[in-house]
Amino acid sequence: MIAWAAKIKNIMSQYPIAVVVGSLRRDSLNRRLENAILKLAPPEFSFEQVQIGDLPLYNQDDDANQSGPVKRLKAEISGSRGLLFVTPEYNRSIPGVLKNAIDHASRPYGRNSWAGKPAGVLGISLGAIGTAVAQQHLRNVLAYLDVPTLGQPEAFIQAKEGLFDDAGNIGAGSKTFFQGWMDRYVEWVKKHAA
Repeated sequence: MIAWAAKIKNIMSQYPIAVVVGSLRRDSLNRRLENAILKLAPPEFSFEQVQIGDLPLYNQDDDANQSGPVKRLKAEISGSRGLLFVTPEYNRSIPGVLKNAIDHASRPYGRNSWAGKPAGVLGISLGAIGTAVAQQHLRNVLAYLDVPTLGQPEAFIQAKEGLFDDAGNIGAGSKTFFQGWMDRYVEWVKKHAA
């Protein structure tokens, strides 16, 4: 019954958002961040995490005959009114699985599913710079793909004790910052959503 109610909420949502988590790891900090921050959004926003782990490696030879998972990804992106990227940083850049998904949904040339979709970018890591370099690389790619991306406030999050409470929500010490980020993201999407 709960899953059915969630599907009805998504259908009735004025702002369906496609969420792309750049980590496939089951216990990913970025997945935890995604789950926690989405609870701070207003009810007219719904979020659906798009699957990227089943995509084949991008090969331009396949543009004329894209696989089922690629068609699904492109449809989910096209059906959204906004994007939310939550990514770790691998070797001072974005994970390969995320870049692969971006490349697939932007092709074939002239059929870029990302174009015009307002986006927000977040990331969390154990390191002190909290995904800053990965986020900058992602923003460069998104700029080329014509994705208007929220610039401020930036959210380079270092995983520390108390960031999440025992229920998996944003902890009390960080809630004001994250609520401010979500409020600004909501304004951004409403301003730019087609």
